Amino acid sequence: QVQLVESGGGLVQAGGSLRLSCAGSRRTLSDLRMGWFRQAPEKEREFVATISYNGGIRDYADAVRGRFTISRDNAKNTVYLQMNSLKSEDTAVYYCAAHSGGTPYSRSSYSYWGQGTQVTVSS
Repeated sequence: QVQLVESGGGLVQAGGSLRLSCAGSRRTLSDLRMGWFRQAPEKEREFVATISYNGGIRDYADAVRGRFTISRDNAKNTVYLQMNSLKSEDTAVYYCAAHSGGTPYSRSSYSYWGQGTQVTVSS
């Protein structure tokens, strides 16, 4: 069983940057595709980014492409989300998740989730 813990969220001004971390425990993440999702108040949880087990394949939601970068350090059992040029519409709780099968763009394809970390962007 995978346990995931996110950190790095906070309050930032529009145009600023944050780096989120997702640390895995109880099991290595090195053979798992990983993803980041976010959920704004009164909205559905939505896909943000995904990375293959070795980091060779990455993809992003259109809303964040060119501003966010997903990466991983398998030696540290950690996945990251570097967020630049933040906008007010990026305000949400951000979750990392471990993929278990199916399309990497759907939350139903991920079986293990962290508790989330709040990102608030002030305009």
